[in-house]
Amino acid sequence: MLMRHIRYFIAVAEELSFTRAAERLHIEQSPLSRSIRQLEDDLGVRLFERNSHGTRLTWAGQVFLEEARRVLAAVEQARAGARAAATGYRGLLRIALSDGISPSHLSNLLARCREESPEVEISLFEVTLAQQLKGLREGDYDAGFAKAEHPGEGLLATPAWSEPLVVAVPARHPALIHPELSLMELLSHPLVLCDPNACAGCSRQLDRLLRAAECEVRIAERVASHDLLMALVAAGYGLGITTRTHLSLWRHPDVVSRPLAGEVPPLTTYLLRRDAEDSVQLRSFVERLRETTMPNLEKA
Repeated sequence: MLMRHIRYFIAVAEELSFTRAAERLHIEQSPLSRSIRQLEDDLGVRLFERNSHGTRLTWAGQVFLEEARRVLAAVEQARAGARAAATGYRGLLRIALSDGISPSHLSNLLARCREESPEVEISLFEVTLAQQLKGLREGDYDAGFAKAEHPGEGLLATPAWSEPLVVAVPARHPALIHPELSLMELLSHPLVLCDPNACAGCSRQLDRLLRAAECEVRIAERVASHDLLMALVAAGYGLGITTRTHLSLWRHPDVVSRPLAGEVPPLTTYLLRRDAEDSVQLRSFVERLRETTMPNLEKA
């Protein structure tokens, strides 16, 4: 099995058209079709079904596509590592990011790493929480950041930083008569909340907070990004729950911030990594994390 065949397969699988895949790869269609047949012969399975309606993946093809992408990503990482080593880099850290990581905390940490260890290359991967956990266990990532305090067997979760929660309220909303909002008042209005599929760890922490009020939660919309949350709150769909950091970075003229009343736990981001001995590069990264962001955990 050749790497060329894997790249060709991924192109056809994503385009679902041999013609478009050939154009994308800048090759003729006949060698592309020949390569796919050779790959199918090597695997002993059919990867595509072609008929008058077009081209589609078989079930075997769908399974192989996920693994093929992982193989190609691993090869690209190895190639990048070798090139980095040739130019003076002495290590590579692969860090996964999930759950809408705070850019200010992350940028401060990365800036310090670049300043103090320029010889270590840090590659970042934005993935879902499920993909991060799978990748950590299988060695695709060295560590990751997410809002998941219980990542499961074989993984460790260390609090990295915490951020106070605030309520995003539409301008001219009646809830603005309150200088701060209790959970009871918050839950008397429809809410715009994060999607548990896109931001699983964040959703779990917020759901735990809302369940503590023992009231019915009316959900207006579930969103996968903070930009959409702000847009829907500004449009009057409902109140949103976000962090002080995110709200200060994505200001909207039609959205007003209100703090939550009482002792409300902050939203905590965790560093996730395998329950095994860390590499030298990862140990240094964790130490800089402790020095850069962890002192602020108690202040959040």
